[in-house]
Amino acid sequence: MFHAFLYFCNMNAELILTEDGSHTLFVPEIDECYHSSHGAIQESRHIFIEAGLKQCAKTDIRLLEVGFGTGLNALLAFAEAEKTGKRIHYIALEKFPIEPNKALSLNFPELISPNLRGIFEKIHLSEWNEPQTISPFFTLEKLETDFTAYYHTGQYDVIFFDAFSPQKQPEMWTPEQLGKIATHCNPGAILTTYCAKGIVRRALQSAGFTAERLPGPPGKREIFRGTYQLEMKE
Repeated sequence: MFHAFLYFCNMNAELILTEDGSHTLFVPEIDECYHSSHGAIQESRHIFIEAGLKQCAKTDIRLLEVGFGTGLNALLAFAEAEKTGKRIHYIALEKFPIEPNKALSLNFPELISPNLRGIFEKIHLSEWNEPQTISPFFTLEKLETDFTAYYHTGQYDVIFFDAFSPQKQPEMWTPEQLGKIATHCNPGAILTTYCAKGIVRRALQSAGFTAERLPGPPGKREIFRGTYQLEMKE
């Protein structure tokens, strides 16, 4: 029932302007935005790129995103891959994709780099459920699936955990679900999330991650970064 309601909410999401000039989508039925109203781009950069992707020393990275949403995190990861020459295989799980026309009305490319508009369109218009080569450095695999029922394959080096909040989607944040991810993490894999609640810290630790509190972006005091420690699970 909740998931069906969330689908209805996504269809009625409203475009709003955040404080850094970038758009986000607001879902009035659940009173929640896809990003911080203090700034969508600065939030995503801070949490997922600076605290997450940039902390991975590997040059060939398998990256899992839980909650593809607006595609902002994927666009920022693409820009980082092009800048550094690192190869990223980006796997995104989303049960209810945003309508492409609504997603493409977002102004992220123009604020990040004007030459990214075509890439942003390619990210959203590419086929679901099969890998798509966006550039020599970036492969996108968007999977239209329920994260809680998804059977993970392969190993992950970086995880962007960007589901709606535990109050809205409690089933996404459980030790069991994070544990499923952990069994497919390489040692030292990095997980970042905007949510710094105690239940998330305990779920991360139960799954075998360290749980490190870091300063948050504007408007948010703290975030979490987890690092997978294989010896904790043995």
